[in-house]
Amino acid sequence: METLFLDPTLILLIAAFAGFFMAFGIGANDVANAMGTSVGSKAITFKQAILIAAVFEFLGAYLAGGEVTSTIRKGIVDPDLYVGQENIFIIGMMSALLAAATWLLIASSKGWPVSTTHSIVGSIVGFVIVSAGFYAVSWGKVGTIAASWVTSPVFAGTFSFFIYLSAKKFILDRRDPSQAAVSLIPIYSFFVAIIIALVTARKGLKHVGLPLSDSEVLLVTVIFGVVVSIITAILLRLNSEKIREYGVESAFAILMIVTASAMAFAHGSNDVANAIGPMSAIISVTSEGAIGAKSAVSPYVLLIGGAGIVFGLAMLGGRVIKTVGTKITTLTPSLGFSAEMAAASTVVAATYIGFPISTTHTLVGAVIGVGLAKGVSHLDYSSIGRIILSWLVTIPVGAALTAFFFFTIRFIFGV
Repeated sequence: METLFLDPTLILLIAAFAGFFMAFGIGANDVANAMGTSVGSKAITFKQAILIAAVFEFLGAYLAGGEVTSTIRKGIVDPDLYVGQENIFIIGMMSALLAAATWLLIASSKGWPVSTTHSIVGSIVGFVIVSAGFYAVSWGKVGTIAASWVTSPVFAGTFSFFIYLSAKKFILDRRDPSQAAVSLIPIYSFFVAIIIALVTARKGLKHVGLPLSDSEVLLVTVIFGVVVSIITAILLRLNSEKIREYGVESAFAILMIVTASAMAFAHGSNDVANAIGPMSAIISVTSEGAIGAKSAVSPYVLLIGGAGIVFGLAMLGGRVIKTVGTKITTLTPSLGFSAEMAAASTVVAATYIGFPISTTHTLVGAVIGVGLAKGVSHLDYSSIGRIILSWLVTIPVGAALTAFFFFTIRFIFGV
């Protein structure tokens, strides 16, 4: 291993700052995936959303963020290319984190919901190009990721369209919608519980060392779905008079709170890896001199990631939540529920088949889908256009910013 360009303690401190900065960007931008529809539909207030997301995002990141995490996101590069070039690798990971976090800060300040995963992927692409050349990038993998810009929003949008139409037909348009809600929403809650449990198990609990097979995961999720359905039925019957007083949408609002809380936990457990993955790579090389695709994650690293997400949400998360919840289309609890259920279902399906998608793209597509279910005139096409433009520039902007940070850091330290 070559001599490090800085004292190891200083490198670790810089890595911790870069990881926290990236986690801050995740909190500012990506938490809208869990909370945007709930706030936009007025199921909960923005302050309540911050409290719920802070608790469940942090718990997801800290408790289920991973004993092992991929340090080179999505297989964009072979880390063996940098054996013997540890300083280049460390500076590249620092640059990727700083670049992705900077782009997320810019996007969040504008209220653009972009993908944190695609931000770090684009940043690592930039590092590979400037350090190892254009052909060192696994462009086939990048192409697969780019394809998800179309497939995941279209799939989720189509699914949310039909979920809302089913809720409209069987509950909202019935002669007695309140009674229909009390009778049928437990069925919806059963499927919601299964979907959320699968998200958590496949993208979260797999990291805490629970050796569950696929059949065991399915058994646990079905049992969980039945329990949640029974609890929902009891709550709805106990509050049936209030539902009649405040309207049928209040029944869907209960589901939205549960869904948002679980999605926040699953999101924290999964997407914190976008911050702590490269951070863990730096720590591994600095402490052990080992470059590898995977490295153990220390509790304090998860703590940094979880804290960064919470701070980012509290300080800057409101702008993206507003975009997702109010600027694409006007949401009600039933519409918001349909969008969130469709997004969660798409994430689960993609996880099982191993297809890389963005939770952000998926949820935005789902919101557009329920807007179409109400009618094309209910969509804000200028907002949708700005969102899509921000998606298209995420990877190239991340790559360009990484090149800037990479050459700047090398110049400063003479590497």
